[in-house]
Amino acid sequence: MSNLKAIRGELGVTQQTLAEKVGVSQSAINHYENGNRTVDTVLGWRIVNALNLLGADCKFEDVFPDPQEDCETKVQGVKPPIKGANGE
Repeated sequence: MSNLKAIRGELGVTQQTLAEKVGVSQSAINHYENGNRTVDTVLGWRIVNALNLLGADCKFEDVFPDPQEDCETKVQGVKPPIKGANGE
């Protein structure tokens, strides 16, 4: 999940304004923020650059965290199986 909506909100920038800077529609920004569409690397950089032009001080990973790290964090929180389960 991206931090796009939170960063845009902190800037007080509308979806329309960001969309114009990025060169996409307002509805596309809405879809990216809600996770209905994924962002490729090129578009991701365009979004990050637009946010920085609008006053943010962010890096790519601030807006689009590594999904693999999120999965690893979730897996680390899983408890190991109970000893003796499944005949072990």
